[in-house]
Amino acid sequence: MKFELDKNVKIVMVFVIAAAVLTIAQSIVTTGVVCIMDDFGVSSTIAQWTYSSFLLVVGVMIPLSAFISKRFHVRHVFLTAMGLFIMGSLIAFLAPTIEILICGRIIEAIGNGIIIPFVQILLLKMVPEEKWQMYMGVLGLVVGIAPVCGSLIGGFIIDYYTWRAIFLLLTILAIVITIIGLVYINIDFGTEDYPLDYLSVLLSVIGCSGIMFGFTNTAEYGLLSSFVILPIIIGFIALILFVNRQRNLDKPLINLDVIKNKYFTLGLLFVCILYFCLNGYTALVPLFVQGVAHYSPSTSAMIIFPGALIMIFCNILAPALVNRIGIKKVLIISCILCIIGHGSMVFYTAQSSVLFMILTQMLRLVGVGFALMPATTWSLTMVSDKIEDGTAVNNTLRQISAAIGSSMLVVIVSLIAGGSISHNLASEIAFNQTAFIVVLLNVMMLLITIFFINDKDKIESKI
Repeated sequence: MKFELDKNVKIVMVFVIAAAVLTIAQSIVTTGVVCIMDDFGVSSTIAQWTYSSFLLVVGVMIPLSAFISKRFHVRHVFLTAMGLFIMGSLIAFLAPTIEILICGRIIEAIGNGIIIPFVQILLLKMVPEEKWQMYMGVLGLVVGIAPVCGSLIGGFIIDYYTWRAIFLLLTILAIVITIIGLVYINIDFGTEDYPLDYLSVLLSVIGCSGIMFGFTNTAEYGLLSSFVILPIIIGFIALILFVNRQRNLDKPLINLDVIKNKYFTLGLLFVCILYFCLNGYTALVPLFVQGVAHYSPSTSAMIIFPGALIMIFCNILAPALVNRIGIKKVLIISCILCIIGHGSMVFYTAQSSVLFMILTQMLRLVGVGFALMPATTWSLTMVSDKIEDGTAVNNTLRQISAAIGSSMLVVIVSLIAGGSISHNLASEIAFNQTAFIVVLLNVMMLLITIFFINDKDKIESKI
């Protein structure tokens, strides 16, 4: 089936803009966590669920992308995703309690989890192959910049209005995009009776949610509490059952055979650690800047913004650099910058200047930017004959790692600080010690790079 390119471009751009707005929703709430804590009278470990629950739900939705794209019409997928997002944003805007706010965020995340993978599939179906790189690059740039802009926009909105205004703005933007979509999205690639294994979906949700819920409860109830141990045990059991079930299905939710490839798995481990650290500090830095150092939300956003903006362009530059000097050298540079950046945070105090924090965050985020795309691409090239399965496994696990990271680093700081993060020496020391733990994770990434990661042709020549 053929379509006019002009028509394709319009439809693709509607989806890309929708993806950008829905991705902004992911991080826009981070600068408002402290205000949310004050308004609802909850701890940082509870308030951060407004961010980490979003990441977790998106991670759970990613394995469904193949089923959704094959089973439903394009227009129906778009309207469903946008409708859920609008509903979630309205619930969050009107939320009388933290529990209702988190429910709104979860519904928002379902919409996001449908749109983001679907727009990638749509691009590959609608755009001529010779233009894939250009359009995927545009999507990557938009989706990459969106969270950065989200944090900045969120900081200024909170300074001048309230955190609720964030969700009102998201609702209005989503309604406008939906109306535009009703006008332009009128194509159909056909559907097929692709089966969905509901038990696999249930097991994946229980597994991921249980593990994250248990780790998050650590700060509130202690390491030996049943609220911690029981969810983690249930989560691990569910994930084991999930893995076994995928192996016995003709059409599994995710084909996990790709993890038998050692290099793919090591690359995936590198990516998961990277996302764990990146999203952990996305949640943690605003808590330190506002809760410990007592700067404003907009200042908090400005501390992250320069580094995050540079990170996006490093993410675009890095693949070209890999072609010139090789994957190993690029990732070694990335790891060293991450070690220096996180190592600098060991010396953060409540009196640290804004300039010092901006510079150290730039180092950290530039390091991340040099690794994000190259590490992911390298890992997938190791299973190029099973690219769909590799992509599904990679996207799912890195998203779940991001969700766990956004919880765990806050939990670790809270535990070391004695239960909560506030303007005191204990919280300051807790943040420093957590930064050192992250440095050790960066060292692990460096060791993986040195001993296992190399250009594909060099690896194949050794086999």
